[in-house]
Amino acid sequence: MSYSVDVNLLLYASDEASPLYQPARRFLKRCGEDPDIFFLCWPTVFSYLRISTHPRIFANPLSPKEALANVEALLRLPRVRTASEGEDFLNVYRDISRRFPVRGNLVSDAHIAALLLQNGVRTIYTSDTDFRKFAFLDVRDPFLP
Repeated sequence: MSYSVDVNLLLYASDEASPLYQPARRFLKRCGEDPDIFFLCWPTVFSYLRISTHPRIFANPLSPKEALANVEALLRLPRVRTASEGEDFLNVYRDISRRFPVRGNLVSDAHIAALLLQNGVRTIYTSDTDFRKFAFLDVRDPFLP
């Protein structure tokens, strides 16, 4: 089995002011110990770098060096792999975006969903309910009982 995470979990785990800081850190620690493959999508990584260092978005922004060190720590975990666009990616994206209008913020989610589909990943952990629009994904909120 394999899975991925959305950027919101990475951000919560980096924002000490967030009420989800500790639960997100515990969740990511479990991911590091999990025997399953943890896919990290490059768009998720760069969203994390953009948001976690942005003073108008992130309450206590990280320095670029801190944010990059967090990403590097994740990538060093033994079962973490990166998901990138492969051949025919645009057709995968086109296929999943035919089912409903994909525009605005949903474009990024569709990009990640298409990456997961193309890489054979069917589970994503997120608190973003928009991912539920992609029927092939098993969307799990790690903060719900």
